[in-house]
Amino acid sequence: MVGTTLKNREAELNVFRRRLLFTAVGVLAGFGVLAGRMIYLQVIKRDYFHTQAEANRISVVPVVPNRGLILDRNGEVLAANYSAYTLEVMPSRVPNLEKALDELAAVIDIQPRDRRRFKRLLEESKNFESLPIRNRLTEEEVARFAVNRYRFPGFDIQARLFRNYPHGEVASHAIGYIGRINDAEVKKIEASGLAAKYKGTDHIGKLGIEGSYEAELHGITGSRQVEIDAGGRAIRSLSSSAPQSGNNLVLTLDIKLQKVAEEAFQEFRGALIAIDPKSGEVLALVSKPGFDPNLFVDGIDPQNWDQLNNSPDKPLNNRALRGQYPPGSTIKPFMALAGLESGKRTPQFSISDPGHWSLPGVARPFRDWKPGGHGMVNASRAITVSCDTYFYGLANDLGIEPIYKFMSQFGFGTRTGIDIDGEVPGLQPNGEWKWKRFKQKWYAGDTISVGIGQGYWLTTPLQLATATAILANGGVPVVPHMLKEVVDSKTGERRPHIPKTREAVNFKPEWVQLVRDAMVEVTKPGGTAARAGAGAPYSIAGKTGTAQVIGMKAGEKYDEKKVKERFRDHALFISYAPADDPKLAIAILVENGGHGGSTAAPIAREVYDYALLGKLPAKKQKLGDDSPNEATD
Repeated sequence: MVGTTLKNREAELNVFRRRLLFTAVGVLAGFGVLAGRMIYLQVIKRDYFHTQAEANRISVVPVVPNRGLILDRNGEVLAANYSAYTLEVMPSRVPNLEKALDELAAVIDIQPRDRRRFKRLLEESKNFESLPIRNRLTEEEVARFAVNRYRFPGFDIQARLFRNYPHGEVASHAIGYIGRINDAEVKKIEASGLAAKYKGTDHIGKLGIEGSYEAELHGITGSRQVEIDAGGRAIRSLSSSAPQSGNNLVLTLDIKLQKVAEEAFQEFRGALIAIDPKSGEVLALVSKPGFDPNLFVDGIDPQNWDQLNNSPDKPLNNRALRGQYPPGSTIKPFMALAGLESGKRTPQFSISDPGHWSLPGVARPFRDWKPGGHGMVNASRAITVSCDTYFYGLANDLGIEPIYKFMSQFGFGTRTGIDIDGEVPGLQPNGEWKWKRFKQKWYAGDTISVGIGQGYWLTTPLQLATATAILANGGVPVVPHMLKEVVDSKTGERRPHIPKTREAVNFKPEWVQLVRDAMVEVTKPGGTAARAGAGAPYSIAGKTGTAQVIGMKAGEKYDEKKVKERFRDHALFISYAPADDPKLAIAILVENGGHGGSTAAPIAREVYDYALLGKLPAKKQKLGDDSPNEATD
């Protein structure tokens, strides 16, 4: 019995020992796993988790650079910056954004339009860390938020720079505006490798100088390392790299001349381009009506957007660069030069103008604008009195292809190359174009209409101004440009803008002089722009034009008083002055203005008086009011 008991105890002891051993192994294995995990986390993955911890502790905040200023040629500021407080939010740090905004509205006035704009920005600007809710907070609103800051994690007050256009609508199409970066622009920025440069930036140049010279104006973004607590609040600044401001731009524009030109339009719509014919510098670029670029800085509200976008006056359309109109009789000096250069006409060649011209085999005659005609007319007088009959015959003798080739030398049908985006090429028609467009051949009657700037022919005011400058220069072309120089924000160095050049056109000087002399007669008594030249102490060379908006039926006579305002003829005037030493070349288009001599030409006179004499306009005669017995076109 005793032996049996000892054996049982020994067996139990062996079982216990085995269990203890297994338990010890298990414990040691557990500690081994823990030790291995600790080694993995603290040694092998140390750098990774250290970076993660630092990222949670340190926030890299982009520092947006100051946008460069835009100034006119005399140093007048056209686009500036000012600082204001903005209420912003990081949506990713706010669990219930709508509820938070409702509570915040009790502290700071947040209008429904602010919330609508914020919602739109939230949908469009997913790549940005911080979005504005309210701009231009008052000091009282900033103080109220500071007291309640603890209640709104993810919200903060930031001091931001805002763009300001002190002249409002004046030169709005030339200067352009900045607006919020949209998704398409984000993709373009990322594709071009500029994402770092735009970090923290939510605005970009959209039109005009602001858009075309965005690379110069934007600057280089800096950064600031900030230590933050668990609530996302900044504790202290660790390090920083300063941003580099954008460069300042000095334009060729004269803003005072621009104001005179815009006011001269009175209530009419239209466009004006005034350039230095020797250098191509644009001194004034008018598109009426304009718009206030300040409306777009914070994101334009729906009401203003609807007014601008749906207005029948189309204030957002840059008529100077994008408006396409028949050139009308402004083309006649160029046609006369084509006839002289080709040998189809001589200075002595004259016709007796009966007031109409007939194409052989066509029953319906082409009528002159003056019933009864102009009597005996040669090339010079045809320009002075704007004789349609003379140019009907000339166009028929030249033919469309020689006309097309000759006019191409003045840049018709092609972009001028101005240094802001949005220019259209216009349309200079010929047989090839008509076949491609309509699958129809070119008829002789088409050529007759082209001869007086009608038919299919379309030009922009900018093209007309550039072509006029070539005439003023005797065949030397210029490329219009608006940038005069770039002022480096870091060094202060001034870099003059070097415009593009084009090859000179070889015309016989005697033919050019004949045309130029005839254009001077246009602004004298008996000419179609006598009102523009009356009493001027300098000589003006010009040419009026009237472009049809709607066609007239056979035998129907145009009566301006019976036609709705939007269907009345356009008024045009091209000119340069002083005629003997041109310092300014101007092209004017007045939409539905009627006659070039009574509507467009007086605008040019006001611009010349200020540009050449420093004289501001006195009491204005209403545009379109013809003087007694005044020749007009």
